[in-house]
Amino acid sequence: MFIDSHCHLDRLNLSLYDDNLANVVQAANDADVNKLLCVSVTLKDFPAMAEKTKNFDNVLLSCGMHPLNQEDEVDIEQLYNLAQNSRVIAIGETGLDYFYAPETKALQLDSFKKHISVAKALNKPLIIHTRDAQQDTLDMLRIEEADSVGGILHCFTETWDMAKQALDLGFYISFSGIVTFKNASALREVAKLVPDDKFLIETDAPYLAPVPHRGKENQPAYVVEVAKHLASIRGQSVETIAKLSTDNFNRLFNL
Repeated sequence: MFIDSHCHLDRLNLSLYDDNLANVVQAANDADVNKLLCVSVTLKDFPAMAEKTKNFDNVLLSCGMHPLNQEDEVDIEQLYNLAQNSRVIAIGETGLDYFYAPETKALQLDSFKKHISVAKALNKPLIIHTRDAQQDTLDMLRIEEADSVGGILHCFTETWDMAKQALDLGFYISFSGIVTFKNASALREVAKLVPDDKFLIETDAPYLAPVPHRGKENQPAYVVEVAKHLASIRGQSVETIAKLSTDNFNRLFNL
């Protein structure tokens, strides 16, 4: 069994699936992807995301605001209230992205701090996006004592040094289709080093479709390709990657 630990089902182009989200979930099930974590990127869209996915028992939710969606300050009370939905197992995605939006650094830092506060209040792990903000991300996790709830550095693309420091704080490292890309040799070296009990796999669908599906819209069924590439990189069987990543997901979220 595989788990897609990070996807955005509400952002798929459903016209590709006969306008029916059930077809996407069924395709995942047919590929032995039996659990999906649908990740929130804005608070205003969270209720619609929850409604759209409510009929699928194997779809779990996160609640948060992506660091690139900083139109205004995060309403911490709204985040707290929405995140109490019984299907929400994680807070985020949150974090820092100075690659695309360095001009919103102050808003991003404020948002990140609030997400950590809510995660601690509700005792739910964090889903963290980080790009070109290694030191600030790690500093925030330490200063705000985010290790008390833990979480995932999702779609990881940074250095082994950052991964190691995050691992030392108890965080998990998640690999997406990027690990299959031709120009991702440095990331593949990181993927060799992450301990068996600390890695996850994801699609980040509809983005970043893995080889051999590059150019297509990504979907949860394709997480199997990430697993296949990780198996090759780490010298393990696909079955081992499936079991380890599933066990890690269930352990992190107490499932």
